[in-house]
Amino acid sequence: MINKNSQTDKNTLNPFKRKVYEVIFEAETPAGKAFDLALMGLIILAVIITMLETLPKIHANYYYPFYYIELFITFVFSVEYILRIWCLSKPQKYIFSTFGLIDLLSILPTYLSLFVTGTQYLSVLRLLRLLRMFRILKLTQYIKESRLLILSIKNSGRKIMVFFLFLFISVCVLGSVMYAIESPSNPGFKSIPESIYWAIVTITTVGYGDISPITAMGKVVASLIMILGYSVITVPTGIVGVEMFNANRKEKHSKVCQNCLSEGHDAEAKFCKDCGSELA
Repeated sequence: MINKNSQTDKNTLNPFKRKVYEVIFEAETPAGKAFDLALMGLIILAVIITMLETLPKIHANYYYPFYYIELFITFVFSVEYILRIWCLSKPQKYIFSTFGLIDLLSILPTYLSLFVTGTQYLSVLRLLRLLRMFRILKLTQYIKESRLLILSIKNSGRKIMVFFLFLFISVCVLGSVMYAIESPSNPGFKSIPESIYWAIVTITTVGYGDISPITAMGKVVASLIMILGYSVITVPTGIVGVEMFNANRKEKHSKVCQNCLSEGHDAEAKFCKDCGSELA
């Protein structure tokens, strides 16, 4: 799947390019579907190999077989990436699209590992390519739901940023207060940064237990921080939940322009609000 604006008109391609385009970009044809399913199999195999390589015994016994399999998979993905660019009339649209960047990230770790040790384990990023499963398996309802979730998070971004800014200020202030209260008698609160670390761990309800207050006043402040910690879960969830409800209601009462693909039109709208084209 690529951005809708990056697809070229296959009728303008020469026969060979048209065939390559149909196989790589279209899952409707038997060849295209077989190609995508084969890629999925390679993606899953590559990720499994990357994970197994971290086991000392398997790494020692199967290093070279895994290494050559990884090189082969990277070669296949590299050729596929080049072909995707080659058969498009506007390749930059694909290169800078979400799936274009994901495809690039799926091959970079192996090449980077030739210069930087350990980067080969970033090959697990190839799992992101499984997002194409929604197009191949016709799971359009999931695409709609994922779009709804992304839109909701985007619309609630400013509110969440304000909330986290307030949270950041709170942990800095509360950490400093705890340092002033606990530092004279508690070696765990040896600096304000250490106290802020404790405040973050406490307010997020993680509670490692490596640092804890011992004074009565410190325990009172810690109790307030623990109670405040519940807002870390409830406030962002509520904000995103409201936006999801609003976005879902808008989705049910909207139209999509066939000319410019603009969305968000009212149910009774007859013309596109952006380009003025008649709505179907």
